[in-house]
Amino acid sequence: MDHDLTLEIAGRSAADIAASVRALIERGALRPGDPLPPVRNLADDLGVNRNTAVAAYRQLTLAGVVVTRGRAGTWVADRATVAQEGFAADSVLRDVATGNPDPDRIPDPSRALAAMAGRPVLYGEPVIDRDLERWAHDWMSADLAPSDFRLTITSGAADAVERLLAQALVRDDAVALEDPCFLTSIHTVRVGGYRAVPVPVDDEGMTVEGLRSALDQGVRAVVCTPRAQNPTGASLSERRAAELREVLREHPYVLVIEDDHFSMLSRRPFRSLIGPEHRRWALVRSVSKFLGPDMCLAVTASDPDTADRLAMRLTPGTTWVSHLLQRLTLAVVTDPAVAAGIADAGAHYAARNDAFAARLTELGLPTAAGDGLNLWIALPVPARDVSEQLMRRGWLARSGDEFALGDASASRRLRLTVHDLGEADADRLATDIAAAVRAAGGRLIPTGME
Repeated sequence: MDHDLTLEIAGRSAADIAASVRALIERGALRPGDPLPPVRNLADDLGVNRNTAVAAYRQLTLAGVVVTRGRAGTWVADRATVAQEGFAADSVLRDVATGNPDPDRIPDPSRALAAMAGRPVLYGEPVIDRDLERWAHDWMSADLAPSDFRLTITSGAADAVERLLAQALVRDDAVALEDPCFLTSIHTVRVGGYRAVPVPVDDEGMTVEGLRSALDQGVRAVVCTPRAQNPTGASLSERRAAELREVLREHPYVLVIEDDHFSMLSRRPFRSLIGPEHRRWALVRSVSKFLGPDMCLAVTASDPDTADRLAMRLTPGTTWVSHLLQRLTLAVVTDPAVAAGIADAGAHYAARNDAFAARLTELGLPTAAGDGLNLWIALPVPARDVSEQLMRRGWLARSGDEFALGDASASRRLRLTVHDLGEADADRLATDIAAAVRAAGGRLIPTGME
């Protein structure tokens, strides 16, 4: 840049400074890749405490507006580089980073398609198919503490979460996200202009102190995955869920969104953050993991006020979910053969992940499989170094720092999707990971060593 940017940034508070930087970006005075002034220089020029400038940059970083590169400084982020789930385009490598379900485990809807036709749906009719609504009510009510709720159908879980946040928040509002976090949640919050507040995740789910800290920072919404958390595979324990509900009792109007994305495939019990007296909440369940990503439908159960707000964003004739898709979903999920297949698929994912974790443990990388489609593997060296070594061996893996909001330990994690590998390929990948760790300077701990 050919001018002194500190002369244009204004503000006395962290929020005002952050808003000033956003305005410069929006009008094109700052572009992706441009550096921001060093914190000390900015604080001196604005006449504010250095901590105020640090807090402003932190807000911008959590919102995905800027990126920090250590001693290299702070730079305007390129929003086009936000990581996404799915297959990598145009890669000749064997992709073990997809996060996809096994296509062979997705039910064939052909028989249901032939039997589901009915009369046309016209403008002004209810947006939810009545038969699907009755089935979904039973599906959701079994796991809800609040007795008074309404249902909404959206085009998938990401659509539901985006609409839930949009009906409750305004730009720069703070949202508590798990750290490490599902890529789509990070993307949704950043695109919406909200400020992500990271809540650490351990083996039992969101930490109590992390949630308490986020609430103290004024978050207006909490997005949580009660089981099969992506990427870690963690599920809430009964004790942890009770502790988190106790913390939330003092914040009944904070919107709590639970994304139970793995639902019917999960091998773990469902435990909720939502207590019986919580006033603003939503439980979202998509069918994409067990019926396939192209079945873009999710059921949301929420308190009546939140449901009314969602209804304003689902006006018939513009954005309702196709009744043909709703009928197809109902026909498939109520088929006993499909239900048995879903149960088998859940057992398959768990068994394949357990087997691969055992392979890595035997080779000197202690690994425990959580719930879900993926494995979250701890490494003794930076994951990017291991990923580069794996690429030379023909594999495309995903390093954990892509999922991190502030968790430094994620940089030594790999998230792998291995459930669709045959035995020979699984053996080769495990062996190649161990070799990649050694090549990156890491030490393996063979089984039996202290």
